Amino acid sequence: MEVKPVNSTKSFINEALDALKFKQWTPVQELVIPALRKNQSAIVQSVTGSGKTHSYLVPLFEKMDPTQQTLQAVISAPTRELAKQIFDFAKQIASFSKDPIDVRLYTGGTDRDREIKRLEKSIPMIAIGTPGKLKDFVIQAKVLPTHQASILIIDEADMTMDEGFLEDVDLVAATLPKTAQVVVVSATIPDQIQPFLKKYLHQPLMLQIEQEQLTSLNIRHTLLKTKEKQRIDVLKELTQAINPYLSIVFCNTKESAELVFQAMDSWGKNAVLIHGGVEPRKRRQIIKNIHELQYQYIVATDIISRGMDIDNISHIINYELPEDVEFYVHRSGRTGRMAKDGECISLYGYENDEYLNKLVTKGLHPVYRQLSKGVIVDAPARNQRSSRQHYQADPSKVRRIVGNRPTTVKPGYKKKYNEAVQKATKKIARKSGNRP
Repeated sequence: MEVKPVNSTKSFINEALDALKFKQWTPVQELVIPALRKNQSAIVQSVTGSGKTHSYLVPLFEKMDPTQQTLQAVISAPTRELAKQIFDFAKQIASFSKDPIDVRLYTGGTDRDREIKRLEKSIPMIAIGTPGKLKDFVIQAKVLPTHQASILIIDEADMTMDEGFLEDVDLVAATLPKTAQVVVVSATIPDQIQPFLKKYLHQPLMLQIEQEQLTSLNIRHTLLKTKEKQRIDVLKELTQAINPYLSIVFCNTKESAELVFQAMDSWGKNAVLIHGGVEPRKRRQIIKNIHELQYQYIVATDIISRGMDIDNISHIINYELPEDVEFYVHRSGRTGRMAKDGECISLYGYENDEYLNKLVTKGLHPVYRQLSKGVIVDAPARNQRSSRQHYQADPSKVRRIVGNRPTTVKPGYKKKYNEAVQKATKKIARKSGNRP
């Protein structure tokens, strides 16, 4: 697909994108922006880091009518961090408009009474929030008039479903006009979400970035075998062998993330821990510190592999491979952005063979490496040993060394004879320069 220069139908949007140093559309933006301008409902499927947020924000702002002080668009996001990120992007675009465009953020942990009083006085043109908070203001408090909105965007829909928030979104979606444009943005479209899609999207456009486009990112995929070593010891060696600008170390559970963080802290690494169990206010401060580049390592669960925009990540380290191969793609997509190189290093063991085969089916071609004396060096591919041709020595040469089989047998003769044959074969192989 040809990637074209950035060009919006409204000059203030072009100014906003220019300030962000947007030079050309990403493949997902090139596909999605023209399609959403048609006012048709759509399903947008692409991985994190592909530019999905601006792919729906640009056409949304193009449709905004600043002369109408009504709620025109609602955007739902499954986490506070993602909602805040979308809000920041939207505010940046709105700041270039000569006519005020009121954009507001609604998430948990804020002053509910104060927000309700403000809504009773004036209504935003764009409301961005988490599903629970939106449901509260739309259904319980009845202060957010979503019946006025003509656009509903549901970002990270599969994560919304995984976290159990789809019912809240369903209640909010039911209050919008039947003519509203509904855009569902997601990395994957699981079967469980199909009833929701059929309920609110009539003959939607299916906008999907092909796998080969996703794997064209500048990411080197490296597989590092743990062998007989403890995984935490391999991680220690790895962190001594690399010097990342900024790295995310992904763990599958809060417990393993805690363990890894404590270990890295004891090694003197400049690391921070973030997962769903971290108190929201502290999480916001951590994200702020991350953007200010106060850490070199972020130890995290998948809460930040989706949606959250963190620039300048040079390395992704999978301390544990995610159970779902799709999440490997989401995690690795945190690096290799904006034409920069990135590396995704994954620790693996014998039990991961089938998983690694699935990565290849995704179009990924990892390199196999190992740690040797504190340095990462190339290693044989995991299936090289099984595919190697077994060396067969000349039988006549073997017989000259071990002799013929005895005519009379004694107990254990077969084992001793076979051992002698193996030794003779190795001796012949070494002399000939072959490997048995």
